[in-house]
Amino acid sequence: MQGRAARRKALGDFLRSARARIQPDMVGLPSGGRRRTPGLRREEIAQLCDISVTWYTWIEQGRDIGVSPDVLGRLASVLSLSRAERHYLFELAETADPQHADIDTEPLPPGLADSVHSITAPAYIMDRNWNVLAWNKPMLTLFQGWPQRDPQPNMMRFIFLDPAARDLVVNWEERASRVVAEFRADAGLHTDEPGLKALLDELLEHSRVFAHWWHRHTVVDRKGGLRDFSHGPGKILTHQQLTFRLANRLDCKLIMLLEAGR
Repeated sequence: MQGRAARRKALGDFLRSARARIQPDMVGLPSGGRRRTPGLRREEIAQLCDISVTWYTWIEQGRDIGVSPDVLGRLASVLSLSRAERHYLFELAETADPQHADIDTEPLPPGLADSVHSITAPAYIMDRNWNVLAWNKPMLTLFQGWPQRDPQPNMMRFIFLDPAARDLVVNWEERASRVVAEFRADAGLHTDEPGLKALLDELLEHSRVFAHWWHRHTVVDRKGGLRDFSHGPGKILTHQQLTFRLANRLDCKLIMLLEAGR
């Protein structure tokens, strides 16, 4: 409950700060006389968003009320929020953005894939659907040719639908439960997006193990730790996993696998 209260307070503080930087003439309102505080008044924001002043005041005060995606979208528009700010707004409200494009259609920013190739350890970039968008040669070697052999590489399909994964990942059954919980944390409120929905339908239909763990609704963060890979009888390669969220693609993560002991 404390976490939710902190999010509500942060949401109110963020809206108040964004409101203060919007001048009346920026949204087609007369500037009028002197104002006691900079930016728009609460009454003006409420009018522009077609909501009651009381309701908007409660949002800024951090009251325990639900705010619909439609209202959040109108607030983002009136307040001229940037893409990162809009993402932050919906994250604080714990609500999916209905105008967020299906991430399957978004390319990586220029130069990001090249930066992965410059990393000497196995490394790759995944979006929140766990599509593998970029990888380097060491990762290709560690995963014994995958994802290059897959026309649309997706880590969840590999783990649960590709028989090679059971041979590669040591203690596959144990890792599978954790992987599903990590995936659910990334998927979050976006399960109605076409790309993610299609992936879920495919996994639920073709993998009993995935379906079992998915329906248990366990959620964990994708954290680091030791990962063991089998490269033949008696040859186990142990790597330390490090995960970084990308600032210029908040839906993506960079995963690096360092040889254990480095």
